[in-house]
Amino acid sequence: MANANNGEKTDDTELRGATGGEDVVDDVILEQGAVLLRGYIIERVTVDDPSLHVSHEDLGGRPEEGDDPHIKEVVGQLLKIADNLNQNAELRHLISTVQANCAQDVFMTVARSIFDDGINWGRVVALFHLAYRLIYMALTQNHFEIIKRIISWALQFIKENISAWVRQQGGWEGSFRSVSRWRTVSCIAAVAFLVAAVYWKRTR
Repeated sequence: MANANNGEKTDDTELRGATGGEDVVDDVILEQGAVLLRGYIIERVTVDDPSLHVSHEDLGGRPEEGDDPHIKEVVGQLLKIADNLNQNAELRHLISTVQANCAQDVFMTVARSIFDDGINWGRVVALFHLAYRLIYMALTQNHFEIIKRIISWALQFIKENISAWVRQQGGWEGSFRSVSRWRTVSCIAAVAFLVAAVYWKRTR
């Protein structure tokens, strides 16, 4: 994987994953990432359609996991980074071409495209946003059986490709130091969703 831009540390050694004692740290980061992902999805669903009710349990989590003030604070930061994603008309259109019940390889194709030339917090949020949009569509189209599957795909990608990088940034709290570094994400995500849309049409 290529180096991330904007000065964030993403050399090849760091992106190979943790070894030794770092495995434990990365396990904690993955656990925290799962809670943050579920919190992100719940907050975005609430904003987009207050009539929809989804809980941490619905997404495979524990009922009390979203009550931690620290978790809420980091989720809030990730939501701030994501604000521009919903303002990109091209991105919204491209997202709409990806079906809620897409196959895992389609999801992974999109995810890999987002991080094709490096990692930064904006792209991490774009991954969260991809999972959110697919789950939102699943909720509105009654494809409830795929919701936890989408969560598991996102977490698998985080474990294999992102957790070591997050550790190098000092954990998920590193997003607080990087709010100005996300601005290239919209075009990157748009390209990724275009790739997925084309791939999806070929496999239908």
